[in-house]
This record gives sequence, structure tokens and C-alpha cells, in this order.
Amino acid sequence: MLSLDEGKFLVKTARATIESYVKEGKVPPRKNVRGELREKLGVFVTLTKNGELRGCIGHPVPTMPLIDALVDSAISSATRDPRFPPVKPSELPEIEVEVSVLTKPEVVKVKHPKDYPKSITVGKHGLIMECDGFAGLLLPQVPVEWGWNEEEFLSHTCMKAGLPPDAWLNRRVCVSSFCAQIFKEKGPRGEVEEFEPAKEK
Repeated sequence: MLSLDEGKFLVKTARATIESYVKEGKVPPRKNVRGELREKLGVFVTLTKNGELRGCIGHPVPTMPLIDALVDSAISSATRDPRFPPVKPSELPEIEVEVSVLTKPEVVKVKHPKDYPKSITVGKHGLIMECDGFAGLLLPQVPVEWGWNEEEFLSHTCMKAGLPPDAWLNRRVCVSSFCAQIFKEKGPRGEVEEFEPAKEK
């Protein structure tokens, strides 16, 4: 578990990285970090503008130190999300930054696919859906924001992967879950707080 101070550092680092890269095309120098910030952890950086998604990209699997994955995700969320044009410098004062630090995904094991809804919890788990080279991920806060139940969460994760909404009932589909610590700005460039989706249900 990260401390709030560590979470604040991650969000501020993501913000500084985005602003420098968008304005100057450069990654700012960063201080050496230790402890959990150097551990290999998955992370996503989410950008919103006026309450609407503006970019969200990350590293779901812990393949590099958290701080390095964070910087790469921050740049990608601002400039490489295929759903949106790159963030412009003029937008930066309206952008809110959110960082989700992920636990290692684990396959959800059930006797029958119909048991998946009872094996996940909205507000606690994020999901990854994989089948035949297709893959999709939704963070734990997404179903809470949209008011989905467990079955709807499974269906929307399937659609995120480019699969039919009921694909989770197919035994060939692999469903994995993970948890996340979420740190976000309260308004653009605002104070950073830890966000718990389960409390928002």
C-alpha cells in the first residue's frame, strides 16, 4: 500500500510530465525515488476535462518500476490515446489528473462462467477480458461512475475488448481481476486525495 504522500508525489509527477511534454516535447528530470515507487507495479493515468474522459492509458502488468511506468503512461494518456487528439497546451488548466496503481492481475477461477458476477465486486475490482488475441481492461472506478452492476461490468469489459457483451459466458474467455489505489486531483491542479470507489456506490 502506498501512503497518501506517495500518491501525491505520483500525481504531481504525472502532472509535471504532461505539462512539460505537451508544452516543450520534453520529459522533465525527476528526483531519484526509493521504496515502493521503484517496485514493479501496474499503473494507469486518467485525464478528465470538465468531467469528461480526455485520455486513459497505462501498464496493466507490472513489467517496469512504478515511477517509470507512470511517466510513460502520463505521456501516453495525453498524446497517444487513439480515442482523442493530443492534449493542447491551452487545455492544461482544465485537465484533472488521476493515477491508479494496480495490484498484479489474477485469473478469476470459477466452476462455470455464470458464477463470475458472484466472484467480483463493483467498487473493489478492475477487470481484464482476454480471448483469441483480443483484450480489454476497465478500472475499478469505471462501473461505479456508470452505476453498473457486476454483470454489466463484465459485459462492458467484453465490449472494451472488442468482444460481444455476453462473451464472458464463453469458457474460452479469460477473466482476470485486480485492485487499485487511486489518487486524484480535486479540480485541475488541485489538492490530491485518495479515492475509494467502493465508498461512492
